[in-house]
Amino acid sequence: MDSFDDKKEDKKDKKNLIVGVVVAVVVLILVVVVGWWLVASVGGLSPQAAAAKAETYINTELLGGQGSAKVSYDSTVSGVYKLKVEYNGQTITSYVTKDGKEFFPQAMDIVPAKSNTNINTGSDQNTPAATVSNKTDKPSVELFVMSYCPYGTQIEKGIIPAVQALGNKVDFQLKFVYYTMHGDKENQENLRQYCIEKEQSSKYLTYLSCFLKASDSAGCLKSTGIDSAKLTACTTAAAKQYKVTGTDFNIYQADNDKYSVQGSPTLVVNGTTVSSGRDSASLLATICSAFKTAPAECQKQLSSATPAPGFGEGTSASSGSAAGCATN
Repeated sequence: MDSFDDKKEDKKDKKNLIVGVVVAVVVLILVVVVGWWLVASVGGLSPQAAAAKAETYINTELLGGQGSAKVSYDSTVSGVYKLKVEYNGQTITSYVTKDGKEFFPQAMDIVPAKSNTNINTGSDQNTPAATVSNKTDKPSVELFVMSYCPYGTQIEKGIIPAVQALGNKVDFQLKFVYYTMHGDKENQENLRQYCIEKEQSSKYLTYLSCFLKASDSAGCLKSTGIDSAKLTACTTAAAKQYKVTGTDFNIYQADNDKYSVQGSPTLVVNGTTVSSGRDSASLLATICSAFKTAPAECQKQLSSATPAPGFGEGTSASSGSAAGCATN
């Protein structure tokens, strides 16, 4: 039988165990509280607060009130918060720093795969203008976008002055990515622009410049003097011919395949996919680097201010961006 001293010792051990557990719990609580205090003291945000801040930025600054994205926290990766951005039925992975001051629409592998060497996801902030090695007398410039992608509209606003400055010295064509991400309105606008460029080309850049201000298609068609009957006939026929339905936009499928286009924007000059700053000066320099002999128009001074993403006439504080609209 256990002695009295043994029973007394057992009770003491149990008491010490309970005290130890209580102390451990208190320490854990203190660690959590102090940890959150330290995060707050250095300007950090909780994952939910950072996601909310990113959501506000996307909807007010990037989309300019033209759409509504929902942002939620996914996980913490390499010291930043990984986010899920839900927009028009698509889920796009993005990232934000823990202080909520830097938003990254996508992560980029700095060691590109061989199969992806021709994929352009935007401009490189450290190389605002690109140099095209394949020179021609009359450069071919192809820009692939989605008509409602805020980054597609950003580069369109930058490239229009450059193309207008060069005039018939270059062969410019705006084309569309083989899928859409911004609802049926994007399919319809893609069709309109495709037909205007195809059948009423002299009015196309004027219409596009107008559309980029406030996405007012009806008002821009009227102010630009587009033949509405001719346009309707063309869009109806094109939608049927290319089976434009849902998120499929197949009109430029062959060119998308040729250049391995993955998203908006993708810039191709003389058959080479390039990254360039999205301001007019950088885009003019990029295009002019593709001439065998650059014409005098290449000396024209254009704005070096980067247009803001989305619709409107503002500018962006960033000199370049790798942002684009693409599915993962």
